[in-house]
Amino acid sequence: MTDYLSGFGNEHATEAIAGVLPEGQNSPQRVKHGLYAEQLSGTAFTAPRSENKRSWLYRLRPTAGRGAFALIDQGLWRSGPFDELPPSPNRLRWDPQPMPDGPTDWVAGMKTIAGSGDPAAGTGLAAHVYQCNQSMGSSVFYDADGELLFVPQAGALRLVTELGVLDVPPGHIAVVPRGVHFRVELPDGEASGYVCENYGALLRLPDLGPIGANGLANPRDFESPVAAYEDIERPTTVIQKFHGRLWATTMDHSPLDVVAWHGNLAPYRYDLSRFNTVNTVSFDHPDPSIFTVLTSPTSVPGTANCDFVIFPPRWMVAEHSFRPPWFHRNVMSELMGLVHGVYDAKAGGFAPGGISLHNCMSGHGPDQATFEKASSAELVPQKIDGTMAFMFESRWPFSPTQWAMETPALQDDYDSCWAGFAKAELP
Repeated sequence: MTDYLSGFGNEHATEAIAGVLPEGQNSPQRVKHGLYAEQLSGTAFTAPRSENKRSWLYRLRPTAGRGAFALIDQGLWRSGPFDELPPSPNRLRWDPQPMPDGPTDWVAGMKTIAGSGDPAAGTGLAAHVYQCNQSMGSSVFYDADGELLFVPQAGALRLVTELGVLDVPPGHIAVVPRGVHFRVELPDGEASGYVCENYGALLRLPDLGPIGANGLANPRDFESPVAAYEDIERPTTVIQKFHGRLWATTMDHSPLDVVAWHGNLAPYRYDLSRFNTVNTVSFDHPDPSIFTVLTSPTSVPGTANCDFVIFPPRWMVAEHSFRPPWFHRNVMSELMGLVHGVYDAKAGGFAPGGISLHNCMSGHGPDQATFEKASSAELVPQKIDGTMAFMFESRWPFSPTQWAMETPALQDDYDSCWAGFAKAELP
């Protein structure tokens, strides 16, 4: 699938068979070809018009036509409330996870690193990693707890959803709304990456304020798929995540059978290379908020349930400026990943596929080698290239899962990267 609708949060209308979309009303007495009208609501019916997200789907069968769900093994998926272990104030870092030995699809390959809040309360998020080497085949998944933000690290994903198909290679991201059925296929045979499961307000573009009308991520660069349906009569396992647990039932057909749809709630993808980085051209080093791609806001203005922030290739040109991220302590908690390249605040130890976690007020910054190199560098225009790091930043502290604190990938020497800084010499 290579034909996409463009635009972020716009009203879309797309049909796989010409003339299927009804005119004038969303749920007519009879839809053409005997299709069923079904509304997918991502917000309450009574949400303000500017916040209301919903789409009308016209499908071969309604999703109501299924049997009861039963609990299944949830593997290493975990969900809020995160109470396996106390939240840790320690700085933590993990090496990349290995690819599994046996056949493993995306659902079985998911592992929860950390999270906060509670999906039942509509607050917080979970940070997962996945390693998989098998397409999902005759099963589909949907998440009733939150929307899913995919960040592929190695190997492309093909997200076959109710509303169409998204091809998502590394260097792109994708978001699948809460409740949307999808299947993960692996065009490259295996894949690894990161997922943010957002329990809070829907992700949207941040306000630009004094930046003005342009900059950061542009709405027209976000793409939603055109309608593409499956008419497959075979047993299909439907797995849903509900209130932190995995449940499954079996249908006698594929539920990815939406022939046409219209609305403003749909999966979407974004090419991170299109992000228009804003930076200083005089002096000093702006806050990392200038790299925000998407945000899930809270009732406190400017304080996010989750910000998705990237650190892409960019020019650094400021005078009298320490250019790597400076030492800081933050009321926001920061969970970082690395898609490829080298992160400019660390000389080593943070590999593509790895993760670091710095919770609220946990002091962090460049390691000693990076600090010394940057402090003595000649301040000429410098291109940071060949890298893509990102951050899930939240007002809520992250609680690591028990698995994350026991996996051999946890680095027990992370604190040592800040050892050896000499005491400042006063006159």
